[in-house]
Amino acid sequence: MALHATAFSFTGVSTSSKSSRSALLSVFPLPRRCTVKATSQYPHSFPRCKIQGRALPSDNGLVEKDESSLVVCFGEMLIDFVPTTSGLSLAEAPAFKKAPGGAPANVAVGISRLGGSSAFIGKVGEDEFGYMLAEILKENNVNSDGMRFDPGARTALAFVTLRKDGEREFMFYRNPSADMLLQEDELDLELIRKAKVFHYGSISLITEPCKSAHIAAAKAAKDAGVILSYDPNLRLPLWPSAESAREGILSIWNTADIIKISEEEISFLTQGEDPYDDNVVRKLYHPNLKLLLVTEGPEGCRYYTKDFSGRVKGIKVDAVDTTGAGDAFVAGILSQLASDVSLLQDEGKLRDALSFANACGALTVMERGAIPALPTKEVVLNALLKSVA
Repeated sequence: MALHATAFSFTGVSTSSKSSRSALLSVFPLPRRCTVKATSQYPHSFPRCKIQGRALPSDNGLVEKDESSLVVCFGEMLIDFVPTTSGLSLAEAPAFKKAPGGAPANVAVGISRLGGSSAFIGKVGEDEFGYMLAEILKENNVNSDGMRFDPGARTALAFVTLRKDGEREFMFYRNPSADMLLQEDELDLELIRKAKVFHYGSISLITEPCKSAHIAAAKAAKDAGVILSYDPNLRLPLWPSAESAREGILSIWNTADIIKISEEEISFLTQGEDPYDDNVVRKLYHPNLKLLLVTEGPEGCRYYTKDFSGRVKGIKVDAVDTTGAGDAFVAGILSQLASDVSLLQDEGKLRDALSFANACGALTVMERGAIPALPTKEVVLNALLKSVA
């Protein structure tokens, strides 16, 4: 399969070869120096590695970011083992590439690589993989003050089968894994309350105590006036049953301000209705929702607000691994939204932001793994320039 960037027609932006770079930079300026430093809470016995960050250093050597546009991502962080050869079963795969992943963590890293300010809240094992993931957040300049380590549970693992078309099947090792054991009293509520956007999925709703921690975190964000962003990220093998998955995903549906959903998830939640029918999609639009996004792979995406709706068309790329493509898309749109919430009311701005987000998703499928493939803002802008040249 091929995934997509979009057919980039920026509202009010000239795309002639002479002016395309300055025009794109006027819509998507490159990141400037900012003011949040990323720190991790490590067990004192574990030796830290020296990591070189990707963002601009301040004069004292610490990477700084602007907290006024902070996106806090809540949920799981794990290790994806991706086969080095596509089209084989897990048993047939000769080797696997170890890749950090987990949808909320992917989004946090994606936002930071795009020049935004992000933080991750979740739990990993007090083990080598957990420490590795914490270092990945540091390396990518993600605030990890809300990350916790569990001495009694392992970091989650997922083995990912890649079909020849780049699509995936998962085998999870969580029995239970540390991410499932985050407790409400371990939440960094101060970090949550100062966010512009609080982003989460549904996997953290499957079991206690993480379910209660998730609900408490979202309530704290909502009470503080933070925008709530929800990507259900359906993973049926993790739920006790399809019905429990449907109920769990919908249990928090009406609290979200922004929801990103796939065609497959629309069919699942509506029990088989046509995901391409706008009337079906509108059934999922609750009264307090500000933006509903539907991703359509190579076809691009659809958007729905109270006042307008439409589609941003896509272009095809050769997909190596679609892992993380949806998370890259979310990172792209949230990085734009956090710096300019007016795009929720301005259709032209929204379409520009979705063009950017779709480019993020398209670039991500061209490399194996999620976090390793997430693009920087400069790479995205270069891809946009090539598309309009």
